[in-house]
Amino acid sequence: MRDTVETTQPIGYFVHHQGRGHAERCAAIAHALPPSRPLTIFCAKPDIFPDLPRHAQIVQIPSLFEPVPGQGTLMDDLPTPRTLHCAPVGWPGIREATGRMASWFAEVNPALMICDVSAEIAQFSRICSVPHVKVLQHGDRRDEGHVAAYDGAAGLLAPFDRVLAQPDWPEAMVAKTCFAGGLGVDTGLPDKATARAMLGLDPERRIVLAMSGGGGSGLAQAPLGVGARTFPDAQWISIGPVQRDWHATEPGNLEHRGWVNTAAAHIAAADLVVAAPGNTACQMILAAGVPWIAVPEWRYFDEQVEKARALARAGVALHLPHPPSSAHAWREAVDLALASHDPARQRALVVPDAAARTADWLEGLIATLWHTPVLNHEVPA
Repeated sequence: MRDTVETTQPIGYFVHHQGRGHAERCAAIAHALPPSRPLTIFCAKPDIFPDLPRHAQIVQIPSLFEPVPGQGTLMDDLPTPRTLHCAPVGWPGIREATGRMASWFAEVNPALMICDVSAEIAQFSRICSVPHVKVLQHGDRRDEGHVAAYDGAAGLLAPFDRVLAQPDWPEAMVAKTCFAGGLGVDTGLPDKATARAMLGLDPERRIVLAMSGGGGSGLAQAPLGVGARTFPDAQWISIGPVQRDWHATEPGNLEHRGWVNTAAAHIAAADLVVAAPGNTACQMILAAGVPWIAVPEWRYFDEQVEKARALARAGVALHLPHPPSSAHAWREAVDLALASHDPARQRALVVPDAAARTADWLEGLIATLWHTPVLNHEVPA
């Protein structure tokens, strides 16, 4: 006899703690889900989340990717099978984390588990007989581990527009994917004049923004200095981390502001953005409709490389494999980015109701899986 699930049964959600994008889209979905649908979030760093609704709770688990010094025996000589990515042996923290999730599965009979992101947790959910939704990211993910996670998923969730899908993704995989461009990002950015007034910036001067997120080490200092010297009439501003170079020489029109709480306003104020295509940065830049030079940082499976290629194919960013290394290379890159700029095409790839659409899709998927009525939901104000 087939199991049944009540419409108040919880959804589980594993959130990777690198960067902020995973937590931001989780919070957006949490606010869009019906208040009668409990949400239990498993994450190693609860402090990365914005405010959550009352029907969502966070269960802190040990990191699956960082060993606790002095705990356990690291059996690094055991090879990793091709069906797994990060599955070290001898880590008590991994046993504790998966044990908590397995106990929760047994106790509450969840309607669904969302994995953002871990191919191992996706497969673990399937092994525990829990249907899962796997968040889909760009990259060369033809390996057995990702293929198993995707094939075993009840559905896939892509936090970007369908236009940015990779051409090598199988049609069967695309068919079960919910594309949600703008998910987790406030797309209601101010206009340029308002943003500059908010930040105290010159309303007339050309502004170039170099932006780095929390998932990596940031853009290098030296090429930013070269770019700023190449365009002395422009104000260059960096936000987020910057890799310091001992040999870098910086002109007076380059200012490093570090971490700020006004990233969206900085993007809206800019005439040109130089940034890696991380999830949050990507969505905000597209929403602002600003010319963009996308310079990918290193990520597992070439995630940002493939994301930048997708953006270039869609005509919404200029993809460079690395920052320009000379004045003439900077001039050529800026000219190309400005000449190909299409703000309407950029803004079309994000929608303000992405979270509500995602919540509707999740409820419909749950209803199909468990043969229950779709739970009517109203997005909280």
